[in-house]
Amino acid sequence: MAVYALTGFSLVSLLSFGYLSWDWMKPSLVADVATDPMEKSLPPTFTRPPHIIFILTDDQGYHDVGYHGSDIQTPTLDRLAAEGVKLENYYIQPICTPSRSQLITGRYQIHTGLQHSIIRPRQPNCLPLDQVTLPQKLQEAGYSTHMVGKWHLGFYKKECLPTRRGFDTFLGSLTGNVDYYTYDNCDGPDVCGYDLHEGEDVAWDQSGKYSTFLYAQRVSKILASHSPREPIFIYVAFQAVHTPLQSPKEYIYRYRSMGNVARRKYAAMVTCMDEAVKNITWALKKYGYYDNSVIVFSTDNGGQTFSGGSNWPLRGRKGTYWEGGVRGIGFVHSPLIKRKRRTSWALVHITDWYPTLVSLAKGNLSNVQGLDGYDVWPAISEGKESPRTEILHNIDPLYNHAKYGSLEDGFGIWNTAVQASIRVGEWKLLTGDPGYSDWIPPQTLTNFPGSWWNLERLTDGLRKSVWLFNITADPYERYDLSEQRPDVVRTLLMRLVHYNRTAIPVRYPAENPRAHPDFNGGAWGPWASEDDGEEWEGGRESLKSRNKKKKKCKICKLRSFFRKLNTRLMSNRI
Repeated sequence: MAVYALTGFSLVSLLSFGYLSWDWMKPSLVADVATDPMEKSLPPTFTRPPHIIFILTDDQGYHDVGYHGSDIQTPTLDRLAAEGVKLENYYIQPICTPSRSQLITGRYQIHTGLQHSIIRPRQPNCLPLDQVTLPQKLQEAGYSTHMVGKWHLGFYKKECLPTRRGFDTFLGSLTGNVDYYTYDNCDGPDVCGYDLHEGEDVAWDQSGKYSTFLYAQRVSKILASHSPREPIFIYVAFQAVHTPLQSPKEYIYRYRSMGNVARRKYAAMVTCMDEAVKNITWALKKYGYYDNSVIVFSTDNGGQTFSGGSNWPLRGRKGTYWEGGVRGIGFVHSPLIKRKRRTSWALVHITDWYPTLVSLAKGNLSNVQGLDGYDVWPAISEGKESPRTEILHNIDPLYNHAKYGSLEDGFGIWNTAVQASIRVGEWKLLTGDPGYSDWIPPQTLTNFPGSWWNLERLTDGLRKSVWLFNITADPYERYDLSEQRPDVVRTLLMRLVHYNRTAIPVRYPAENPRAHPDFNGGAWGPWASEDDGEEWEGGRESLKSRNKKKKKCKICKLRSFFRKLNTRLMSNRI
């Protein structure tokens, strides 16, 4: 069976040999050449707290940036990374809510109760209200704080909204994915609503504007109206490049030669996002912020391969604990960096931004207990050793238990049926079901024969619940060493046991019918009051009785009309 698997992969390799020629350990494929002679001068010693711009993209794959050898054009990201510090040992979480929660709190999921899945639109759940957030700490340090883009940290109460969690202003969506133009989001059949908000109000007037452009324009307006003499923090959480795959036609035309339609649309969205970052950078320079600014760029999780994304040559995809799901694109660009134009292999995790940015802002961390993140600015700016030596990727007790896992396989100390993953030094351990485990080349062919990939997956994952890899020597996770090194397996299992003892109960309440947008004038938004608990059972009156009170939803009526029209057209076609 293994021979067939290797043969299958060799065929894949032959078809994609152009991508195999890329060595991710080599320097950037983009020349690190400064275009401005002044940029070669030593960085200024900043006495004022720096302006902080944190850019987070959604579902952008590890391979989907120019300096990782991609066929997608990202000239702005390539230049900013080349002139700054590329983080090539940088880790995020495999899905949306966990990455965002860890960025905002500096804590692992097990310490916020968000260790399972994402926050669904109809769940009475949000980022725990007792957590002091990153923007709140920056506000304490005198910063003006602004958020533009996707929240996805819960909104069932007003207390959960971005403007109640440390942001002075907010323009964006509260749920996980919306239409890029209409801002509609459906959480199941006939459970659809509008989701674009300005502060705590529904931004009906912004419908029709492509979100990537809208968000970049908002950042420019914020910078234009603020004084560069006062510190500012802007969290730009682009919706791009999450599904639905939508982009202005002129960007799609650039990739008309791509045979795979999903990849073509996806590539257009990435390039459009790249230009939005260019406009933000230009605004920083135009309005006098750039010389005292720090720009952090990060993805939120691995790319979704069946939606055009690529994590090649890493294993796995979004939603998995293989490297393709948790190794992110990351870099820092700033005139304040002491050692620029280099690649850093310091171990960095998304929780590290909390203490790093608060320290940069000269904020106070002495009253914040239990952070899982580290201040990694010396590692980034000066090339010093990272204080981080391990990462708990997660422990999810609710995820489907692996069929062949057991306490016996875990030396009697850990049930290997439980989905968990941890990195300690150069070693990475996975237990339970880590998720889809293929190595998937970029989808450049129109109809790529995926059955070849499945051969390798089936032979590798058959009757297993424990994997061990030396990530430093084997970044593509090809050589499972769990049987050769049971001593390392046992050591890492003990670390899982240690972390599990500190975990709080999972927060994953049942969906509440009161959250239906029809109860809120056709828009997604808070539905519970301050006095309502998370298990609140109110709002069960019929939709008919509530429809008499709610505002008319023109978008809902149009959606219903086009749904019926489409059904008729399809019936006639059949």
